[in-house]
Amino acid sequence: MDLKDIQNLIKFVAKSGASEVKLETEDIKITIKTGSENDRGETTYIQQIPAMSQPQMQMQPQTPAAPQSAPATDAPAAAEDSKFITIKSPIIGTFYRKPAPDKPVFVEVGSTISAGDVLCVIEAMKLFNEIESEVSGKIVKVLVDDSSPVEFDQPLFLVDPS
Repeated sequence: MDLKDIQNLIKFVAKSGASEVKLETEDIKITIKTGSENDRGETTYIQQIPAMSQPQMQMQPQTPAAPQSAPATDAPAAAEDSKFITIKSPIIGTFYRKPAPDKPVFVEVGSTISAGDVLCVIEAMKLFNEIESEVSGKIVKVLVDDSSPVEFDQPLFLVDPS
């Protein structure tokens, strides 16, 4: 990872609204903290040290601590959701449900979709990428708020294929 890549990452994190991002690769470990410590939202902390663990890459936007639900309440919901197909984000970026602020959303809960239908757009590096469905079915749940940062492989929608 060169200096330009790190600078682009810092700019992306600052615009995404995330307060902390950690990136680990085989060679380096970078932590970027933004926001609350600095009124202007500039980067306030960057750490780059050699990583000692297995090669892995992770970006984890950190938000203020929210109350966690008990695992016992998650088990029935997970069993209920198992019959649904999860559509996940193929890229890191900002999730948008509409093609433009003055346009209607692509899909709502209850919308019937076909393979190839556009479900949302994800902005990454000033490019808007249309995310198309690979399955047909009915939207059961939208799992991400509009204009929220999303990670690679983060669940976006639940679809009932029946």
